[in-house]
Amino acid sequence: MHIGLIGLGKMGFNMRERLRKGGLMVTGFDPNPDVTDVQSLDELLQTVPAPRIIWAMVPAGAATEAVIGELGEKLSPGDLVIDGGNSRFTEDQKHSELLAVRGIRFADCGVSGGVWGLENGYGLMVGGDTEDVQRAMPVFDALRPEGERADSFVHVGGVGAGHYSKMVHNGIEYGLMQAYAEGYQLLEAKDIITDLPGTFRAWQKGTVVRSWLLDLMVKALDEDPGLRTIGDYVEDSGEGRWTVEEAIANAVPTPVITAALFARFASREDSSPAMKMVSALRHQFGGHATRPAA
Repeated sequence: MHIGLIGLGKMGFNMRERLRKGGLMVTGFDPNPDVTDVQSLDELLQTVPAPRIIWAMVPAGAATEAVIGELGEKLSPGDLVIDGGNSRFTEDQKHSELLAVRGIRFADCGVSGGVWGLENGYGLMVGGDTEDVQRAMPVFDALRPEGERADSFVHVGGVGAGHYSKMVHNGIEYGLMQAYAEGYQLLEAKDIITDLPGTFRAWQKGTVVRSWLLDLMVKALDEDPGLRTIGDYVEDSGEGRWTVEEAIANAVPTPVITAALFARFASREDSSPAMKMVSALRHQFGGHATRPAA
């Protein structure tokens, strides 16, 4: 299989490499001349054989809108576009309808794994028609971790379902990170605790709170004891807000996720060790930028 990949940033660059290691041919396009395989989208579309599979891995919003619009003008009937970014699920229906007028297929894929996906594989949540998902299954199998497909891949439902499940996934992620970070702050505040990093390290095996995020906490503290170089200003990338909005729209109580989102807002006003840890965790798993300590 030979696919096209648009967007070779933190995620797309590693995904291209993992796909190639999985035996697929990948032609990537990015405005950055240092990473792109071709010099234009037109050249990409000429290189990938028809019927094409084109994976878009660009930031949600205007960038994705522009890419989908341009693909709609240049692709052929029977081609398949997969949006692997973090688009809001409501945008997927619009993009699907825009492309369908021209006979172009569309699927959305929530991708989790951050900057570690090249090594560990990616968790994948896909929305779209069964025929389109099956057609792209070699791509999904190359990206996901080894082992049972059902442990890291799901065809969630129709168009939009993949990004909806990824939105909820990220909302849960907000709550998990906040709980770990508040525990960190409480331990840091108590003078009888003399080995703070060792406490988290001791939780990594055998305890009910062990997780990959906990492992990343230990890694963050090994690299920067006390998190002295990291500011406590924490961005939110959109999915947390969308999750809370969906909770309100569906009358589903989500107090933990909502509080975690509000804590990020609070981080922009007050100094907080907990929010330093949330910032450190976002950097560890996703390569998200941190602000220097004041």
